[in-house]
Amino acid sequence: MLYAIFCYDSEAAIGTLSREQDEALISKLAVVQQSFAAQGRLGPVVRLMPTTSAITVRRGAEPLILDGPFAETKEQLLGFYILECATLEDAIDAARQLAREHRSGAYEIRPVRTFAANAGDTMA
Repeated sequence: MLYAIFCYDSEAAIGTLSREQDEALISKLAVVQQSFAAQGRLGPVVRLMPTTSAITVRRGAEPLILDGPFAETKEQLLGFYILECATLEDAIDAARQLAREHRSGAYEIRPVRTFAANAGDTMA
């Protein structure tokens, strides 16, 4: 089963890290990622650009295009991992490993369902 592990934190707090602090954090997380990769479990890992670069398209009779994410949250989605895990407990353990290296924010875990237009959706 594929699981998405979403990385949430205060974008403002992460934005105040110096280049050296950010690189040190990324290096710590890379050690965990390399472990997942060595086990053949690591899928895409994505670091999102700041929410100030986001565009939102709201549905309606005529879709409305807005600047920004327009989420009412204290923490923002900063990125995510796609990880192959045998069980939910394995996914929780993976998120714990990431959390040990980045001690603020939260990691949200969700099973991934793949979707292909005209083919329906399937569980990955």
